[in-house]
Amino acid sequence: MKTWLAYLCLGLSMALVGCYVALSKPLVAAFPVLLLAWLRFGTGTVLMMGWLKPEPQESPLSRATHRLLFLTSFLGNFLFSICMLYGLSLTSASSAGVILAAIPAMVAVLSALFLGERLSRLSLFAILCAFVGIGLYASNRPEQTSAAYPNASIGNLLVFAAVCCEASYAVIGKYLTAHLSAKRIAAVINVWGLALTTPFGIYLALQFDFAGVTADKWALLLFYATAASVVTVWLWMTGLKTIPAHQAGVFTVFLPITAAAIGVAFFDEVMTGIQVIAFAIALVGVVLATLPKRGQRGQRGQRGERAATQRTSSD
Repeated sequence: MKTWLAYLCLGLSMALVGCYVALSKPLVAAFPVLLLAWLRFGTGTVLMMGWLKPEPQESPLSRATHRLLFLTSFLGNFLFSICMLYGLSLTSASSAGVILAAIPAMVAVLSALFLGERLSRLSLFAILCAFVGIGLYASNRPEQTSAAYPNASIGNLLVFAAVCCEASYAVIGKYLTAHLSAKRIAAVINVWGLALTTPFGIYLALQFDFAGVTADKWALLLFYATAASVVTVWLWMTGLKTIPAHQAGVFTVFLPITAAAIGVAFFDEVMTGIQVIAFAIALVGVVLATLPKRGQRGQRGQRGERAATQRTSSD
């Protein structure tokens, strides 16, 4: 896959995550969290039944790969959702935003530790821009009074746990893309998500009044399940096949940017000038992360010169 296309997949994936996170607010109000998760994974399983079949060139799954698929689903799907949703109910959105700004840095640290990826100065500066930009945006949001969130410290801890889960998901996903297709990864981790939430989902479903859910909520649920379980995972894993995990982590800045844009467009939220500057800083980080290294630029130039020489010789 061409590098620019991999970047596009990563950016679209995180932008879509920000979109469905913002638009899922009405769903959280209509369904219990774990019931919503069960319906999401159930819908995703139906949509991706054909993706469970291995590709012709894929080797049989080893026990280690099976364990990593389960761990990816447990951390990236199940635990991330629980920590994030419950954490947001206990702390302010601004505090959560500052903590979420640590995702690119956390991905970089885990990539260096477990994947042996070397971080260039340019990559480190890109991560710093992403961290500063999103942190500045979140800290400039209207402050909530401490009385409104008496358990904010617990909420902040849960959001940080969600950051660790998301970073682990990105790093493990990089390993899995070397052994499995993006489609199969998305399908298998979704099935594990369904298995993990089924006991809670059945218990809550037996007590829930489904007749009270309006048609627009069901339509939104279908979009949420398709985006969260199918499209975003496939796009992310597709991009990870080509891009190092620490570099891909910078693209998580599109999550809060898109969520904020949806808030302005559909929920009458206001964005200040400082917040626009903050997003610009974060986007500089994305641009820096996509720049080729000096060696790569030299190699591309040499390949171009060789190609031109060959064309001239043939003429």
